[in-house]
Amino acid sequence: MTLLALDFKKLQAISKIGEDILPVVVQHATTRDVLTLAYTNFVALRQTQETGIATFWSTSRNSLWVKGATSGNYLKLIEIRVNCENNSLLYLVEPQGAGVCHVIDPTTGVHNPSCFFNKLASI
Repeated sequence: MTLLALDFKKLQAISKIGEDILPVVVQHATTRDVLTLAYTNFVALRQTQETGIATFWSTSRNSLWVKGATSGNYLKLIEIRVNCENNSLLYLVEPQGAGVCHVIDPTTGVHNPSCFFNKLASI
């Protein structure tokens, strides 16, 4: 596989948006597959707790992002866990649509079931 253009400056860019955020690992509650990595702020976290649907803070749009609002691929919240340092979250979810990732698999025509579908070539 071709070496991917890894974005080593992502966290540096996020730190400049002026929003207090935490990373969120999103994991399938049943299969335990890691589905995506996203970010949340206090408002998005509260909305997630109140609605039971994963809501994040979009670092690219600098706004709230209800996962599935445009695609229909919602993430139903099962449980929220906090890491030992209180600086990241784990959302255990049940996907409610055809896929999770915004990238569509060209072979199936549906959204990829996880955002972690690329493999890094060995160094």
